[in-house]
Amino acid sequence: MMRNDCAVLAAARVTARVTTPVLALAAAVLLAACGSVPQERFYSLSNGLGTAAAGAASAAQGAARTTLAAPAYYIEVPAVTVPKQAARNQLVVTTGDGRVDVLEQERWVSPPAAEIGQALSLAITGELGTVDVFRAPVPDKSPVYRISTNVQRFESAPGRYSLIDMVWSVRLAGSPQVLTCRSVAQETVGAGYDELVAGHRRAITRIGADISRAVRALAAGDKPAC
Repeated sequence: MMRNDCAVLAAARVTARVTTPVLALAAAVLLAACGSVPQERFYSLSNGLGTAAAGAASAAQGAARTTLAAPAYYIEVPAVTVPKQAARNQLVVTTGDGRVDVLEQERWVSPPAAEIGQALSLAITGELGTVDVFRAPVPDKSPVYRISTNVQRFESAPGRYSLIDMVWSVRLAGSPQVLTCRSVAQETVGAGYDELVAGHRRAITRIGADISRAVRALAAGDKPAC
């Protein structure tokens, strides 16, 4: 039963009070059922992530605000791709023995590809003190490092682990040279879906750190390795 249906029943109960006791009783029973309908809960991978990363960068560099205002280079994080089985707004959890459950009441606030992409962008820009300019103009001759990502696995095992397996590549725009790597970040989590989502945030932070090291090395003229 949807929340809108419950609102209709509430109005019906008021009407029933002025008609017959039987209708009033029926409306009361249905409203009690409405009260037991589970409420949907929504989760985000990016909430607080950028703030924490920027705070760490500020503490380490002492000039994060200036760096963000005029970065020496930019990054570009296009859309992330995720496995089809994970590309739904409901949390998809593994329960062992190859079985998965789709949780109708536990949902991402936006599709997982968008959630991962935004969180990864925040992690990298916070780590490097730069700006993600995907679909935005940049000053002439400014270096832009393009980061392509493909999520191979996005696993959620409540009370056990959160796992993100991602293939990613970095290249300087206009350069034919590409560095392609793979990061597998698995985080142990406690019971509850909040813990599960927090584990995914930590996994994204770890992968963002891997990518940031590669970008930093390229920007310094070094030859990065996976």
